[in-house]
Amino acid sequence: MQHEGRLSRFVVFCHRTSILRQWRDAAAGLGLSLEEWSACGDAGLLEQADGWLLTYQAAARQLPTLTAALQHWGGPDLLAIADEAHHLGMDPDEPDGPIWGRTFLDLSHGCRLRLGLTGTPFRADNLAFCAARRVRVEAQGQLVEQISPDLCVEPRQLIAAGDVRPLEFHFQDGWVEHSREGMPDRDVSPLSAEQRESWRARNLRRAIRLSDSSSIALQLLLRARRQLERVRQQHPRAGGLVIARDIDHASAIGRLLEEEGDRVDLVHSQDPDAAQRLAQFQEGQADWLVSIDMCAEGFDAPRLRVVAYLTTVVTRSRFVQGITRAVRMSSERSAIEDIPRDPSVIFAPADPLLMSYARSWSLSEPYRIRSDQPEDDATETSGGSWRGPSLPLEAVNDGAGEVIRLRTPELPRFLQQ
Repeated sequence: MQHEGRLSRFVVFCHRTSILRQWRDAAAGLGLSLEEWSACGDAGLLEQADGWLLTYQAAARQLPTLTAALQHWGGPDLLAIADEAHHLGMDPDEPDGPIWGRTFLDLSHGCRLRLGLTGTPFRADNLAFCAARRVRVEAQGQLVEQISPDLCVEPRQLIAAGDVRPLEFHFQDGWVEHSREGMPDRDVSPLSAEQRESWRARNLRRAIRLSDSSSIALQLLLRARRQLERVRQQHPRAGGLVIARDIDHASAIGRLLEEEGDRVDLVHSQDPDAAQRLAQFQEGQADWLVSIDMCAEGFDAPRLRVVAYLTTVVTRSRFVQGITRAVRMSSERSAIEDIPRDPSVIFAPADPLLMSYARSWSLSEPYRIRSDQPEDDATETSGGSWRGPSLPLEAVNDGAGEVIRLRTPELPRFLQQ
């Protein structure tokens, strides 16, 4: 559209500063210059740039100044791009609610075109995205609103085309014991078969602890290490990602991996060198990246081939964002791997909710805005409602606790033999 004279310049909004560099590098590959906008930035570079780049938070802080700058620089022939557009939730009943969506609307209302991009087109809080097309559909006998995208590409289509890797899931099962100090009684519950929501959540909290040599989390990590060693026989630069619960949990995992002889990059939002550590991992200087929330969305490292999901956040969006860090392909690997590509492997506790997400990760489901949402569906950590596993599982007892492997329809046939 720029070549045709219908657009002049563009501005990209991201939810995290660590993604700005990826956008700048991608634009440079197309011969376009992207500059990070700031009211105190280099006026000459900003004036000559094809596009401006900034976070939603920075845009909200500098809204009046940025509005005036866009009108002077971009004019009416401007393209506004919302990266990870599902962050732009809008609540018509709360004018003082989420601010990012209102900021994007204010800044883009005069643009010729808006482009919203997301790999997880749904929200746990049931809010619609700003500037998205909504249509009314009938669902279970009721009229509800549904987000209607202009273009939808399902992961399974990309797997079949060889653009992304398939995923193989290994869920570590086990019995979870709960005892109270000074009390003789014990509660024992199977991780994969627990149907009571409060017990399911309690089991997962216990399962991710690195308590002793028989703990579910420790067995999971040791298997993930062995898997990475096997993957490296064919992909020498392959690396792994561990998604932890909090900083203390991540630090304990990092120490355990280092004791096994691995090189580890620990990254969290309070680390001033986080961006540098992420770049180091992308370049292949560590075996494992241990993170809390900084690598669950937008982080691009094609060398990631093994993911260990060890957090209590079990919303579908966070799980899918985390595991799909391992589906990326590089041009180097694309040239030497046949289609379908070699699979990446996901390790997680055998939580029934996570297993249900694994079965549908490669299917795109419409995002429907429910009119009367139950309260316990709206929290980030509750995981919403679920009905437990609906497909048969294969359990393999190898002497260290059961491993449940999901054989999903999206895996290549040679993996299902």
